[in-house]
Amino acid sequence: MIEMDPETQSTRLLVPPSNDPANSRAQTRKIMEDKTFTFDNSFWSHDLEDDHYAHQEDVYNCLGEEFLDHNFEGYHTCIFAYGQTGSGKSYTMMGTPDNPGLIPRTCEDLFQRIENCESPNVSYNVRVSYFEVYNEHVRDLFQPRTDPPSYLKIRESPIEGPYVKDLTEIQVKSYHEILKYMRMGDSSRTVASTKMNDTSSRSHAVFTIMLKQIHHDYRTDETTERLARIRLVDLAGSERAKATEATGQRLREGGNINKSLTTLGRVIAALADSKATKQGARKPRDVVPFRDSILTWLLKDSLGGNSKTAMIACIAPSDYDETLSTLRYADQAKRIRLQATVNQDNVSSAEKDAQIAEMVETIRTLRWTLNQQQQSAALPIQRVMQDQEAQGEKLREYTTKYESMLQIMEEKLAISESKVRQLEIQKEAMDIHLKLVLDELRNPIKIKQEEEEEQPAGREATPEMVWDEESSENEEIEEEDNPEHMEIQADFEALLNDLHTHKQRLAADHEAFGTGVVA
Repeated sequence: MIEMDPETQSTRLLVPPSNDPANSRAQTRKIMEDKTFTFDNSFWSHDLEDDHYAHQEDVYNCLGEEFLDHNFEGYHTCIFAYGQTGSGKSYTMMGTPDNPGLIPRTCEDLFQRIENCESPNVSYNVRVSYFEVYNEHVRDLFQPRTDPPSYLKIRESPIEGPYVKDLTEIQVKSYHEILKYMRMGDSSRTVASTKMNDTSSRSHAVFTIMLKQIHHDYRTDETTERLARIRLVDLAGSERAKATEATGQRLREGGNINKSLTTLGRVIAALADSKATKQGARKPRDVVPFRDSILTWLLKDSLGGNSKTAMIACIAPSDYDETLSTLRYADQAKRIRLQATVNQDNVSSAEKDAQIAEMVETIRTLRWTLNQQQQSAALPIQRVMQDQEAQGEKLREYTTKYESMLQIMEEKLAISESKVRQLEIQKEAMDIHLKLVLDELRNPIKIKQEEEEEQPAGREATPEMVWDEESSENEEIEEEDNPEHMEIQADFEALLNDLHTHKQRLAADHEAFGTGVVA
């Protein structure tokens, strides 16, 4: 029912045979014809024996590697998989232990690039979060399940846009660490068995990686920060109640899944609307319905804002109508044009110190407020409940501020370590340079003049210079009086003093932040 041409990247949907019971609904159409679509890439993963069979590695090399390049350049990116239930979305994004998917391969390549970076003035900070949208509610997958379930609230910032309040963000420093948290989140996802899929995802999962690159210039003492968000989305599959024979809870889940996917389709249709002007401006009456669904509201920036976004449309030859709907969905999405910008900011050491001082003062104020509320006398029940709610809000704010301050301190610590690395490299270079200069002063290269080579026959040649103790002592005295030598020596001593000072500051920072003292 499906044909793909790897040369033209075209996908052709064929009319199903009239005796196919799985596509009996499609036979009621008045007009049925073959449909051809062209995309950036078409991957055939049906038969391993085919010459153009696409493995998981092929998908990552074609899409994931390019998007990771954009992340290191400072761009936000987003990749999401869409398709009917059982078409292979979770397999494409997560894969299996033997055939890892797009998300594990992206994480592995990310840390390989960080480990291979040899620049002493660059530091990296990687943080991850994982949540699911289940029945139009957001649940943190890094937190254990509770009964009743604990859902998170959605807030909107004028700078960052929509975000999940109190979502757990964990700093990771290796691929094995991020893989551990990823598996922990996967085990907490909501899945169930239906007629069409034994392990059907009943929620949309969003795995987010925040990559911060800190470039520090030792000479100017300026710090450049690049922040990139990698958003990898595994959407739940669209399904028909008649085909899945879902009832009760499964039926309600399917209804909410279809609602969010329908809203996503309306958002894509509005963003890809041909009525938009050439400059990308939209008419006032064309309102994109981001707020009609939690999923589209949270993905607002990735779908129509500052991000480079790709869609993977997964299809299976089980239902003509569903496959045609998915292909039309993807064909519409490819017409969206986004304007991504590099997320870069210049921050000085003084500004970092000012941010830390401001957060310390805010934390001190919040701590004092909490102590005052805890020490208050007995009050009416209604007042006590209000105070408890206010106290809980203050406590969450206090925790958030404290975590932000720790993150800034970690970044400042990374900058100090970067300074030490740069100073040590400069010291090694100065050592080599000083050694070469001293060798040249002790063993000067004498170039004979042409006149000396063309001496008269009756005159004896000047004997070559003979090294003796007397001349050695005289040259050592000359070396001490050499102004170039003295200047190099002074620069070297100043460099050693700077290195010693920065090491003392780094040791003090380690001791203050509780991470141990560096020898």
